Amino acid sequence: MSQSSHGDSEHHVVPLSSYQKVLGALLVLTVLTVAVAKPVSGFDAGMFNTFIAFSIATIKAVLVLAIFMGLKYDKKLYLVIFLTGIFFLIVMFSFSVLDIYTRIYVNPTL
Repeated sequence: MSQSSHGDSEHHVVPLSSYQKVLGALLVLTVLTVAVAKPVSGFDAGMFNTFIAFSIATIKAVLVLAIFMGLKYDKKLYLVIFLTGIFFLIVMFSFSVLDIYTRIYVNPTL
């Protein structure tokens, strides 16, 4: 039996130009990451430094996942499975952060 008889789709061939565009975007975003790093460039956005760094990292991760790992062309079920894993990772981190920040600090008397 061939794969198509099981309802599986054929492998999507991504053009080389798409890979080149994503590579260029990743390189530009990497340079941008270095440019907004305070110790390197002196750029200071105050409390938004972390937000900017995580935003750039998220964009780079989405590009890698979508194009290089093929999630853009796979079945949507794979995307749902991946996003479910990310959701539970966020829930786990949230519970850990809540646990740390809700602890009561006790001053030793001795």
